[in-house]
Amino acid sequence: MYLSEHFTLAEMTVSETAARRGLDNSPSPQIMANLRRLCAFLERVRLLHGKPVLVSSGYRSVELNSALGGTPGSAHTRGLAADINVPGVTPAALARSVADSRLMFDQLILEYDQWVHIGLGDAQQRRQLLTIRRGTGYLPGVV
Repeated sequence: MYLSEHFTLAEMTVSETAARRGLDNSPSPQIMANLRRLCAFLERVRLLHGKPVLVSSGYRSVELNSALGGTPGSAHTRGLAADINVPGVTPAALARSVADSRLMFDQLILEYDQWVHIGLGDAQQRRQLLTIRRGTGYLPGVV
């Protein structure tokens, strides 16, 4: 099932950890609505780069998020966050291009120079920019 032109429900919910542990990662109707909104946002990131956006982690049930060591209350558990990469674009360049665009998001985190976490807010979008690195933790901005 497609949630937008290029993004499927399967890619937004797939999890090897959920499969291994027998965890249900099926979204509720409200989360489905959030996932459609998130996928519409990811379509705009795709247009920004003219390349596919690869999702490594999208929706996570509360149980899956806990099993992965995710932050309690993560936007992933509401269907409002995805960890992404774009082929041929470094995560740092991807983060900077989204940060420099007019796209409205709640939170963008460059994580360990390996992927970009994009989170949408329920209402107001803060455009919060963070970088997380091993050993130093969270830093303000995209560095």
